[in-house]
Amino acid sequence: MKKIMIIHTGGTIAMEDHAEEGTIMTKDKHPLTQHLNHLQTFASISEHYLLDLPSPQMTPKEMLRIGQTIQELVEAGLYDGVVITHGTDTLEETAYFLDLYLNNDIPVVLTGAMRSSNEIGSDGLYNLISSIRVASDPDSKHKGVLVVMNDDIHTAPVVTKTSTSNVATFQSPQFGPIGMITKEDIYYYQTRLTFEHISFDHVSKVVPLLKVYAGMEPSFISAVMAAEIDGLVIEAFGQGNVPIALADQIDQLIERDIPVVIVSRSFKGNVQPTYAYVGGGKQLKDKGVFFEKRLSGPKARIRLLALLASGCDRTALKQKLCP
Repeated sequence: MKKIMIIHTGGTIAMEDHAEEGTIMTKDKHPLTQHLNHLQTFASISEHYLLDLPSPQMTPKEMLRIGQTIQELVEAGLYDGVVITHGTDTLEETAYFLDLYLNNDIPVVLTGAMRSSNEIGSDGLYNLISSIRVASDPDSKHKGVLVVMNDDIHTAPVVTKTSTSNVATFQSPQFGPIGMITKEDIYYYQTRLTFEHISFDHVSKVVPLLKVYAGMEPSFISAVMAAEIDGLVIEAFGQGNVPIALADQIDQLIERDIPVVIVSRSFKGNVQPTYAYVGGGKQLKDKGVFFEKRLSGPKARIRLLALLASGCDRTALKQKLCP
């Protein structure tokens, strides 16, 4: 029987619904602990209560702590896989952070719940069992960090939360899940081709994420640009275009040697330097703005944070961000 470590970090999967108060709150004791004997029928289970955070309170520092804990487990060689329970709001960011940070062969799976443990139709226990099964499956090796929810298996770079409350909230737009879970088997029907490992042991840089909109106010943009930042990720229009007011401010960041990364605010397609007007993608590219073609805004921010933490200067960033 496979040995699986479950690392608990909080989230709805660790909460209960208090109908009389109209609130969902954390408990003193994790509600899924009562099912430990049942979980042991799927694998030899150990548990580690690392954090108890609603996921909006998760920061890169906590993500690093989770990663370091997993790395210690891997180096000890005691477990065949790791499952992390996590709140869904920032689950995709933690998953991608760990995907960049970890450099090991054992399966690492994140899961959560959209309904608290005592709500009708609660999905937490089922998702946890599914994650244990995935982490125990030998075919789950060499696929990077995985996210398991609602019978789907997703890869960390492309998965995202798409609904505020639907249990099928996690989707991988444009690519789809890498596999699926059935009552009897785990199936993988796609192969992940690219992986990236970034070596770092701290996260201290400041990298805001700015989403463009029609008629962006110059005063607001100036306030953002005046802050002490180490990098900036911009969710731009379409293929990578920004308003004139923002284009003017980007020039100042480039002059200060602060890396600026462009992604699209669209779910599908990718950014590319097509338009040559002021604020157009080609003009931005020519000025030295980096175009991130694979990731969403939150994940591009995580990647830039990791690259800066690893000590990358602008030359190294150009090699990493302009393949």
